[in-house]
Amino acid sequence: MGSNQTWITEVILLGFRVDPKLELFLFGFFLLFYSLTLMGNGMVLGLICWDSTLHTPMYFFLSNLAIVDMSYASSIVPKMLANLTMQKKTISFAPCLLQTFLYLALAVTECTSLVVMSYDRYVAICHPLHYAVIMSWRVCTILAATCWIFSFLLALVHITLILRLPFCGPQTIDHFFCQIMSVFKLACADTRLNQTVLFVGSVFVLVGPLCLVLVSYTCILFAILRIQSSESQRKAFSTCSSHLCVVGLFFGSAIVMYMAPKSRHSQEQRKILSLFYSLFNPMLNPLIYSLRNAEVKGALRRFLRKKTSV
Repeated sequence: MGSNQTWITEVILLGFRVDPKLELFLFGFFLLFYSLTLMGNGMVLGLICWDSTLHTPMYFFLSNLAIVDMSYASSIVPKMLANLTMQKKTISFAPCLLQTFLYLALAVTECTSLVVMSYDRYVAICHPLHYAVIMSWRVCTILAATCWIFSFLLALVHITLILRLPFCGPQTIDHFFCQIMSVFKLACADTRLNQTVLFVGSVFVLVGPLCLVLVSYTCILFAILRIQSSESQRKAFSTCSSHLCVVGLFFGSAIVMYMAPKSRHSQEQRKILSLFYSLFNPMLNPLIYSLRNAEVKGALRRFLRKKTSV
């Protein structure tokens, strides 16, 4: 960084451009959804730990997804809620970069975790006799750890490239958190390299995993159609439907965000989609798995019966 450049120490988050009187309503609204996110994912995680019938690879990965979702929401929402109650909506530059890092890392972790979950369903339905051998606890642990390590290393690459830039203003970010594209605009240097690496990384972690998920479920569909028993077919479809709903929400919102036409409202659209990613999607995931999964509902009923009988 040149000697005539100044490193900014504080950033103003503009957030949602609404009437100040509406901010109190948004605070209560987002706080409710954030609480539901933590409670819903915490309930799924607690049930999987408590009920021994759920100690299987499928639910091991589901518990991993619940941890990702709670972490994902917690990396963004608390600061957003704090800013809704304050007139001075600022964040120090170091925590801003930390927020960018965590958002990227956890987004990629969720993406790769969904791929691993689709592979687990592929092995369970297409190779049921070898399922216990292929999806051993050692393999499951390695797959889950790889998702986390790969995601954090990829996010670290982006942050390292960001730290090479000089930041001398402007000091405002037109977003409710330190989204990476908004951080690029704070730099007073050429960010084409950063944007190229981000684009390549986005294609790699979005298009690649989506193709793998589609291939897995294509194989699963053909395997289900070959099953003679209608009851077995129904159970197989039921097992996969919850995961497909979550995959559809995650990748669907990502595709909409990247394919949305540019307009004068495009920044506000990106804010809403980012909010869906960081708050609504993590809140919906446990609801989908609870309402559409018979084993999770059964575990919840057993837990409630045990508590009422005490």
